[in-house]
Amino acid sequence: MNITIAPSVLSANFGEISEEIERVVEAGTPWIHLDVMDGSFVPNITFGAVAAKSFKKPKGAVFDAHLMVVHPERHIESFAKAGADIITVHAEATHHLHQTVQQIKKCGLKAAVALNPATSLEVLDWIYSELDMVLLMSVNPGWGGQQFIPAIYEKIEKLANKLNEQGLSIPIQVDGGIKPSTIRRAVSAGATNLVAGSAVFDNGSSVAEYHENIQALLQEAERGILDRSQIV
Repeated sequence: MNITIAPSVLSANFGEISEEIERVVEAGTPWIHLDVMDGSFVPNITFGAVAAKSFKKPKGAVFDAHLMVVHPERHIESFAKAGADIITVHAEATHHLHQTVQQIKKCGLKAAVALNPATSLEVLDWIYSELDMVLLMSVNPGWGGQQFIPAIYEKIEKLANKLNEQGLSIPIQVDGGIKPSTIRRAVSAGATNLVAGSAVFDNGSSVAEYHENIQALLQEAERGILDRSQIV
């Protein structure tokens, strides 16, 4: 099981966002999570495609645009042009989920769907084979620094079992409240891509400090891998 730590720029210093992205990539994790919020689907507002296009993208970096916006289909092309490699849309935010996923694919990008904590996995039953990743929110979206909702551990495990039954090996991304004290159990349940904001960017500002924070997460994730291997 390969584990990816995806630093969330929501917790970065927005005054020097390109430099922050460069630091975490140099610190050893090229997957960058871009939290896009519109103030409607979620209460917070962050940035749009124009701002994202201005972010300098280090060589080898992956830009993961998580669209927490209503009618995400209206923004897919602009984020594709802004340099996104994968676009995640919320099942709750679009009326035609399959069509929206296909729209992402037509732009030549990988497609993912996110589910809020109270949204059932059943909404994905007919499109699993179309997806490159599933994102499970482990907090209610909108703000960084929230506490992980414990019930989501069981949801991760159910999703992992569903994917295994269908012979699919796509990543399970988990977003919200990821830190050393929660990542082990999330990985043990089946998560493989962990979005971490404050756990990466707080208490640090240098490459060395970010590397230390990321390693602390990976060490606990490795324990989670061992736990899962004993269960499976």
